[in-house]
Amino acid sequence: MEALVTPAWQGRRVLVTGDSGFKGSWLALWLRAMGARVTGFSLPPPSDPSLFDAARLDRMIDHVEGDVRDPAAVRAVVERARPEIIFHLAAQPLVRLSYEQPIETYAANVMGTVHVLEAARQAGGVTGIVCVTSDKCYENREWEWPYRESDPMGGHDPYSSSKGCAELVVSAWRQSYFQQSGPALASVRAGNVIGGGDWAADRLVPDLVRAFETGAAPLIRSPESVRPWQHVLEALGGYLMIGERLLAGERRFAEAWNFGPADEDARPVRWIVDRMRAAWSDAAPSAMLDEGPRPHEAGLLRLDCSRARSALGWQPAMGLAQAIDWIVDWHKRVGAGEDARAVTLEQIGRYSALSGRGIVQAAA
Repeated sequence: MEALVTPAWQGRRVLVTGDSGFKGSWLALWLRAMGARVTGFSLPPPSDPSLFDAARLDRMIDHVEGDVRDPAAVRAVVERARPEIIFHLAAQPLVRLSYEQPIETYAANVMGTVHVLEAARQAGGVTGIVCVTSDKCYENREWEWPYRESDPMGGHDPYSSSKGCAELVVSAWRQSYFQQSGPALASVRAGNVIGGGDWAADRLVPDLVRAFETGAAPLIRSPESVRPWQHVLEALGGYLMIGERLLAGERRFAEAWNFGPADEDARPVRWIVDRMRAAWSDAAPSAMLDEGPRPHEAGLLRLDCSRARSALGWQPAMGLAQAIDWIVDWHKRVGAGEDARAVTLEQIGRYSALSGRGIVQAAA
């Protein structure tokens, strides 16, 4: 890999839990391109195909297969990696699946977080931890005002509740163990993250990709639901900014942070469907309403990211329409036989130049 490395990450020992997932794979690739020494820890990829497999990520990093619900396995990988910083992404990430598997969801999202934080506390030598939760951690009142980091935690469904619980765990460990010494501990809450290489079930954009690739009419559940959509690189760019501050010893950044799109990019599902269909092909079939059973999902959710803008200097670098163009470009190129790793690294490089962060050029 040829890349212009970033001094903040060159040679840094980084542990990424959940590296086989969609966001984890993008993050691990970005960190490697910046010169970090990455260890990944996760279960096998949650989908087939997956970005982890398509990009051959296990050949680029030290990947360890394991489960965050197993405290001994978590301790072992922390001892093996000796990380300076941990990005904790491993989770059960789907709302609808959490209705079917509530015990597994809480075990992964709550106790998994406990196991990672405790392993880092016991091992020593960890400078920073960035715990990735979700915009759904807030007690959603379905109002028009965006949620701030100080708003109460909550959650109607098991997934959202488990993410609120994970935030409470982070807060407890920060105040009980890491207030003056030990790892600087931050949590990050992103919007609805979208990007190339996501093949998860029960997510809007992967469902659209599958439908358009096969010529089927996509089924959508809640066309008027509004979400804070953003490209995966926008969120990860924020996570990396926090990580850099923690590695630099700036403990004032060991707090909770929102990373979401510009206000105008909190769009309804119907807008995403129409925009992606137009970008894909004039011949792409129109969407149909899914008449099947629908457990409760939030209808309106926005994030207030003013703190990240003012304190970090972070802001979105691309609009939602551009993000959708990048997703269509990724899937069409990979579908036509281009190398998934090369396409992903190219987009990381393009985003880095666009946002002024990290890599200017990256290639497989």
